[in-house]
Amino acid sequence: MADLKDFAEQLVNLTVKEVNELANILKDEYGIEPAAAAVAVAGPAAGGAAEEEAQTEFDVILKAAGGSKLAVVKLVKELTGLGLKEAKGVVDSAPAPVKEGVSKEEAEALKASLEEAGAEVELK
Repeated sequence: MADLKDFAEQLVNLTVKEVNELANILKDEYGIEPAAAAVAVAGPAAGGAAEEEAQTEFDVILKAAGGSKLAVVKLVKELTGLGLKEAKGVVDSAPAPVKEGVSKEEAEALKASLEEAGAEVELK
């Protein structure tokens, strides 16, 4: 039981980059699609209609770069796959969307990473 708790703690503390690597490993080596894995782990929905009405896609909006703009630009570049110039453009034009139409889990992971770098972020 303690091993499972340690494993859960390790999962919770993964960075966005590590989560992406894990998703790729699950897909490439085991044939498990990350979205399907999330549904399988979550199990059947108990709320039926209430679950369907819940928001499923989120936009990650950069409100301000904060004190360490360079770190935020580098992180936006890494998270989005944009070039350095385009990532700087996103940060300079804040408030601006960093990613749109992502899952709640991915949106919260992106938000946590950006806030860790000093940015102000909101989810819509």
